[in-house]
Amino acid sequence: MTNEHSSSSNPRVDYEYRRRKSAEEMKYQVVSFALMILLTLIAFGAVYADFSKWFTIPFILLLAVVQVIFQLYYFMHMSHKGHEAPQLFMYSGAFVAFLTLLTFFTIIWW
Repeated sequence: MTNEHSSSSNPRVDYEYRRRKSAEEMKYQVVSFALMILLTLIAFGAVYADFSKWFTIPFILLLAVVQVIFQLYYFMHMSHKGHEAPQLFMYSGAFVAFLTLLTFFTIIWW
């Protein structure tokens, strides 16, 4: 009998590893949630401060994009391995939407 401990033969090691990874994942989610609340409060503050609409609208849209990125990567686990195909489709869809909007704005304004 050997005294080697590998993670596949020792369920206690697997459990500890998963528990540690789960705690780390939860920490990232809590920090991300707090940042999203902070970004929301900043957006409300920008509106409350009565800045120019030419500043407020793009600023709020920028904060919204940052929040979408947080939600995709931390709450929907897009940063994990095995999510390459959904990422490809989402980025492709966002690119096509951007090109469509750019095309229509160019047609309208030119």
